[in-house]
Parts: sequence; structure tokens; C-alpha cells
Amino acid sequence: MAMKRFFLVALFLLFAPPASASECHDHTAIGVPSQAPQLLCREGYALSHDGNLKIPIWVQYRLTAQKARGGGVGERSNDFRADTELYEGGRSELEDYRGSGYDRGHIAPAADMKWSAKAMSESFLLSNMAPQVGKGFNRGIWSKLEARVRSWAIDRGEVYVISGPIFTKGAEHYNETIGPDHVAVPTHFYKIVYDPLRKEAIAFVLPNHESKAKDLPDYRVSIAAIEKKTGLDFLNRLDKKEEKRIEEGVMEMWEK
Repeated sequence: MAMKRFFLVALFLLFAPPASASECHDHTAIGVPSQAPQLLCREGYALSHDGNLKIPIWVQYRLTAQKARGGGVGERSNDFRADTELYEGGRSELEDYRGSGYDRGHIAPAADMKWSAKAMSESFLLSNMAPQVGKGFNRGIWSKLEARVRSWAIDRGEVYVISGPIFTKGAEHYNETIGPDHVAVPTHFYKIVYDPLRKEAIAFVLPNHESKAKDLPDYRVSIAAIEKKTGLDFLNRLDKKEEKRIEEGVMEMWEK
């Protein structure tokens, strides 16, 4: 049965019309980490979704000060739902998370999408989510980092945010899944924040378990280290020397 599902997903990805990076230009002006397996464009973000893992491998978006301040939308929409743009069997379903012990963890957070009702609603597509430990991670250190990113966007004018999963042994060797669709559970999550005005970036890799928010600075890494773990290529539309300089450094914690 699993082989049949894999075959159907592979056929869908082969013949489904891929999104173009140009359609997501506001979010991909700094580069596209990878076009594969399937590029999806939303109002508030762009992402690449893996139909075998049933989660995104990266989500990227431009967050301006105005967007970070929100306004006009009000409360969270909470309309969690499967992404029908993806093939059934190659996506996660609500049933997969039910009783799993894991949160439906936003990769592009709903709180960053309060500037648009459509962007807010699309943030609740399960294609923008991965299984996350709830207490102390999704509802702890990860949430605290998301709040810091919004503060940085407001303070700096705009930032680009890139987030996604990491698997200790690589994406081909994940150890844990949830639900009937076998949604892969990441061991870690990364977040990269790039300031295009100052041409600097800060990056984090956080383990998918309860951690103390005060220890957030301890999880700073270089972008190059994340590229090595994921096989992705970030910031690839920058000047190559500039890209190398930014990606090899480990920034001190930004204020705010």
C-alpha cells in the first residue's frame, strides 16, 4: 500500500504544473532555496512541499514593518485544513495530527499574516505545517523566536524569513511519523532572518523538544551549517562574495 501511495505521489509531482518563482517574486527576490519537490505560491509566503515527508522543506517570505504590525484582520482564523492544491496521499490531513501528541506547527506563523485575511487563512493550510512538540517548543521557544522576528522587522523596516525542518540523519532517514499518511516528524527546525538593507543575517537551529526561551542565543548557527544539513541553497540571488560572507558568519543576537 505504501509503495502504491509513493507511486501516485510521484506521478502527481511529475505531471502537476509547477509554480514559477516569478509568481512569488515578493518572497523570492533573494533566491529560491530549491524548486523541488513542489513550489507553491501564497499571498503571504512561498514554500516547497515534499509529498513523501508531507511537510514543507522550506517556507520563505518578506516581512515588512507594516505587515509585522498587522491590523485589519483581528483574531486568528484557525481554519486548519488540508491543502487541496496537493495530491491526496501526498499531503497531510487533519486526521494525521489528531491524537498524535504533536501540534500542527506553523512554519510561516499566523501572527505574521495579520495584514491580510487571505494571507491569514492560507497560513492555516497544512502544507505550511509540520509536527512540533507543543509545550516548550511551538508554544514556547519557537513562538518567542517568531515574536522576535516581528520586532526585528518593525525595528529594521523589513526582513526575509526562511524556516523549515531538519532531520538528524537527513530527510531520507526520518525515524518518526504520525497519522495514516505517515507525516514525518522533524528532529529540529531552522529559521533564517535576512536584513536586505544592512546585508546581514541571523540563523537558528532548534531541537524539536521543550527548551528554555532564555537559551535562544545558544541556538545561533551559520547559514552555511543549515545548508550542509538540508542540502538547500539560501540567498542565492545575492552577489556570490556577499552571499559567502553572510552565510559563513554567526551573528550576535540582534537587539529587540
